[in-house]
Amino acid sequence: MKDILEKYFGRNNIGQLKKYASGVLVAVLFASAMLFVLNKDASAAGLSPLSVKGTELVDRSGKAVQLKGISTHGLSWFPEYVNEKSFSYMKKKWGINVVRLAMYTAEYNGYCTGDAENKKKLEKLIDEGVRYADDAGLYVIIDWHILSDGSPAVHQKEAVSFFKKMAKKYKNNSNVLYEICNEPNGGVQWKDIKKYAVKVIKKIRKYDKDAVIITGTPTWSQDVDAAAADRISSKFGNIMYSLHFYAATHGEFLRQKAQKALDSGLPLFVTEFGICDASGSSGINKGEAKKWFDFLDKNKISYAAWNLSNKNETSAFIKSGCAKESGWKKSELTDSAKYIIKRFK
Repeated sequence: MKDILEKYFGRNNIGQLKKYASGVLVAVLFASAMLFVLNKDASAAGLSPLSVKGTELVDRSGKAVQLKGISTHGLSWFPEYVNEKSFSYMKKKWGINVVRLAMYTAEYNGYCTGDAENKKKLEKLIDEGVRYADDAGLYVIIDWHILSDGSPAVHQKEAVSFFKKMAKKYKNNSNVLYEICNEPNGGVQWKDIKKYAVKVIKKIRKYDKDAVIITGTPTWSQDVDAAAADRISSKFGNIMYSLHFYAATHGEFLRQKAQKALDSGLPLFVTEFGICDASGSSGINKGEAKKWFDFLDKNKISYAAWNLSNKNETSAFIKSGCAKESGWKKSELTDSAKYIIKRFK
């Protein structure tokens, strides 16, 4: 090879050629790195990748970020609200910056109880939801919505497979967060939830090294103090813990529990809440709702309200008689929606 180079470039020019080749290699490597960074950010124009610092979500510059938004109802039951116009409308008119895609696992037509065709439909809805969130400039939470299954271990195998698929697909999306178990319940202990969480987190981190991952906590994501006493290893990075409340049911006792967890350094994310009671119905409690919002804002805790649907229940945002899928007038919104939207703004 050396003889060939000397023949075509001359012995005295080989040194210069080496320097030139070295410079080109550095330039190529730098360009490749920049393309990776741009690709990570281009997926959601204007949105910074998020990370966890202490108890807070922060952006690329280290500035605290508070996400405020809404959760869909079950994707199998109210798929029509996952559309480009609704996401864009809620961003512009309501002031949200995050949407949660709630995919039930064990209920009717859940991801783990429906047939193969149903799984494809749900994955397609998630893909569309992520794309619409991209277009609207929203962060998006992919929610593994366990409920009647109680323990996340019931469908652990399916969860590991699902999040492997999600992480491979969305590893370059700066706006995607993963919620790996909605509301563990039925007496399942934190030690068992933690075992499940670690297995799923390991699989996600194999493909997506940095995305924020949120894990549920015992008793319908209320016992954050249990998680605070035995946190998931910090080696995984960017892990948060979910806290759920319904203002007409959960009051000062749960805020005290949350404050204790925060004081110990546990980062919380309220991935679901309502201002009615825990059933999703009954009247709203504005007094407790205000106390909760003040608590969340004071501690920079992000939140997503339940729920985007026209189901005939207090927690739904759209009145049951309204069939519109976007562009809702104030008169078409429930009292819960009107109160919470004011807090979004």
